[in-house]
Amino acid sequence: MSLSSSLLHLPPPKPFLCIPKQYSFPPFNASLNFSFYDKPMLIVKSASFAAIRRASSLIVEEEEDEEEQEQEQEEGFEAVNIAEDVTQLIGRTPMIYLNKVTDGCVANIAAKLESMEPCRSVKDRIGLSMVCEAEDSGAISPRKTILVEPTSGNTGLGIAFVAATKGYKLIVTMPASINLERRILLRAFGAEIVLTDPEKGLKGAVDKAEEIVLNTPNAFMLQQFDNMANTKVVGVEPAERSIVSGENPGYVPSILDVKLLDEVVKVSNDEAVDMARKLALEEGLLVGISSGAAAAAAISLAKRPENAGKLIVVIFPSFGERYIPTVLFRSIHEEVQQMEAR
Repeated sequence: MSLSSSLLHLPPPKPFLCIPKQYSFPPFNASLNFSFYDKPMLIVKSASFAAIRRASSLIVEEEEDEEEQEQEQEEGFEAVNIAEDVTQLIGRTPMIYLNKVTDGCVANIAAKLESMEPCRSVKDRIGLSMVCEAEDSGAISPRKTILVEPTSGNTGLGIAFVAATKGYKLIVTMPASINLERRILLRAFGAEIVLTDPEKGLKGAVDKAEEIVLNTPNAFMLQQFDNMANTKVVGVEPAERSIVSGENPGYVPSILDVKLLDEVVKVSNDEAVDMARKLALEEGLLVGISSGAAAAAAISLAKRPENAGKLIVVIFPSFGERYIPTVLFRSIHEEVQQMEAR
């Protein structure tokens, strides 16, 4: 059975527009600035923002070139919405209002779903940005340079799929405490994994990566913790600093500028896990623990009287499926293990 070409003529994606849920909101500023720290990320009113040059907008989608589209249509070009490669799918993630978990809130909350990135994490933006920045500077080139990077998981995956697409060999160093699922995903993209002493945390992985670079010809370390092409952000800090994957007590990235912090909201481990579970059950959003922490912080801000009628935007960094081995799904894991055929 053949398909008419008209059935494949998909309209180009339209620019994203955030329409306030309440008419009492002030006009939405498309150039809204914000900042966040590591995985839990939060946007309220207008804080400071510095974005990676190659990462697409986190809030408002880039405008399409209308004149070019019209010219293509005039020339009979069928604008089928097909990406050249997977890196073109990074960014342009959707936003959605939270409706069920917002009891007591006087402000609306919209979530930016970074779980819709190709590798299900906001770190996809970072991986592409750092690789492209290094290419533009002439520091690396495909099929010649060996990329080396310490990681706790998501940034490594963001680099790994970009490296696979562009033709780079990648070596990642990570604490041996990182779960098997992360290692499997990294290997699926062809990355070589070097495990380090879990007692030394992420600092041990950084030291090992530096050692590999020194002893490996044509090796280059992207240095996510020192790379200014990484996204500068401020956000939510876990109260106990132990459950949110990727968190390591005592290790502060050199690119973190604490002067950009307007406020730090602490969220406990239990609050983060409970909110992540609640988002799945009530909003239908399967998110990770860090997203639960970000949502909990956003809700606490949305309940403040001074934020009445405002729009709070919160970033959900990653997808819940990646956290199946963690405490987030422990009770469900035990439940399904006890299931029997009827």
